[in-house]
Amino acid sequence: MKNSLKPGLTHTHRFTVTDAKTVPSLYPESDVIAAMPRVFATGFMVGLMEWACIELMRPHLDPGEGSLGIHIDVAHTAATPPGMTVTVEARVEAVEGKRIDFTVVARDDLDEIGRGRHRRGVVVEDKFRARVAEKAAKARPA
Repeated sequence: MKNSLKPGLTHTHRFTVTDAKTVPSLYPESDVIAAMPRVFATGFMVGLMEWACIELMRPHLDPGEGSLGIHIDVAHTAATPPGMTVTVEARVEAVEGKRIDFTVVARDDLDEIGRGRHRRGVVVEDKFRARVAEKAAKARPA
């Protein structure tokens, strides 16, 4: 990781909500979830917040490095129907070794819809993929 990743850096990320990013799309296998209102799902909002943080970090990572979300603490405070654009503002609050802390705020065309904190850890992608493959191999019956 480059030493250019510092507190105070910001990134703005925009996404127009589609029907595929509404609550019923989270787990269509569940009749309860499939019957819920077609508004931007909290799970997809969290993913969008992570995406904004990933984009903020991208130019500051060395080749072969990536990042993983390791903590999220956000509130989802307003519903957003499909067709509206959600804008996420991500800001680096702290860099502690390979852990990066962010504040994130999400707004749709009319309201603030969410806010909170997110932490990402920097990893060497090849090593991480190897650990996941090893775990998957152990989980498969012989």
